[in-house]
Amino acid sequence: MSDPSAWRTSDFDGDDSWIIRLGPAERAELTRATSSVLVRGLEPCAFDKEAFSLPTLSKRLERILDELENGRGFVMLRGIPLDGLDDRAVRLLYSGIGAHLGTVITQNSQGERIGEVTDRGSEYAATGVRGHGSRAAIRPHCDSADVVGLLCVSPAARGGSSLIASSVTVYNELLENHPELIEVLCRGFRINLAGKGPTGRADELSRGRIPVFSYYRGRLSCRYNRKQIEDAATILGEPLTDLEMRAVRTVGELAERAEIRMPMDFCRGDLQLLNNHCILHARDAYEDDPSTGRRRLLLRMWINVPNGRPLAPEFADRLNTGPRGEVAVLHTVASAGGAS
Repeated sequence: MSDPSAWRTSDFDGDDSWIIRLGPAERAELTRATSSVLVRGLEPCAFDKEAFSLPTLSKRLERILDELENGRGFVMLRGIPLDGLDDRAVRLLYSGIGAHLGTVITQNSQGERIGEVTDRGSEYAATGVRGHGSRAAIRPHCDSADVVGLLCVSPAARGGSSLIASSVTVYNELLENHPELIEVLCRGFRINLAGKGPTGRADELSRGRIPVFSYYRGRLSCRYNRKQIEDAATILGEPLTDLEMRAVRTVGELAERAEIRMPMDFCRGDLQLLNNHCILHARDAYEDDPSTGRRRLLLRMWINVPNGRPLAPEFADRLNTGPRGEVAVLHTVASAGGAS
């Protein structure tokens, strides 16, 4: 399948055009806009783009949205001015960028819209546990929004590289070398919502099967998380068939092949933006350094973009909350604090 997002690692040898470096004027705009909403006492993710004026940068953000949807599917925005900002100001700045990209949606049942990806000692291998609270390696997957943003406040002392892959390239590999797996992947699987469904339970499953690959109105979209598929089978007490298991694992294995995946490291002030419908992302394990207090902290944002690609109804209902629905809020919080 031909698509601008069907890239391979070698396509970016010597090419860092995916890194968009902010200029002095754009950085100054972000600083001024942050000061404005801070002085007005606004809360993170509680204002629109008109309240966060970015006369120059907004035009670049429009081009970034087009690149995410119609181009390679990912960008790294480098040079977000975080120095001198406290946690609240950082979140205000980040949510201002999010407001220019689309609608920032909830990530957990507490209604938080900016989540902390940091080590909280979670055991990622356990059923129903989400990976952002651990320092373990995380396998290739997609998140439950059109776009996921990760803003680096502090990188890890060691490890923690982001690993991304084109899901269209993975699909093409399947077509060429494993065509017998396509039907089962397009039929899809029940998935474990891991606390993100309307009940908030760690064992709640999607109501229906969600296709791993969905071709709809001329676009191929992907929704893949091996752990959530396997956890759902365990909860149902219905083990995957040999063919299903091979299909699920092959997707992840292809996304981890050196010639398909692309590694990238985070620097403070980097904002990685990925289109979840065409990019799979993973992470290496990492270590913090207690002796220096250096602790990896990324702030995650889930964004539904305006005029996003059409999605098949059975594919779009990712969380039992309707097409492109957000996480159902069961317990409200005062502000956009760290996700649990």
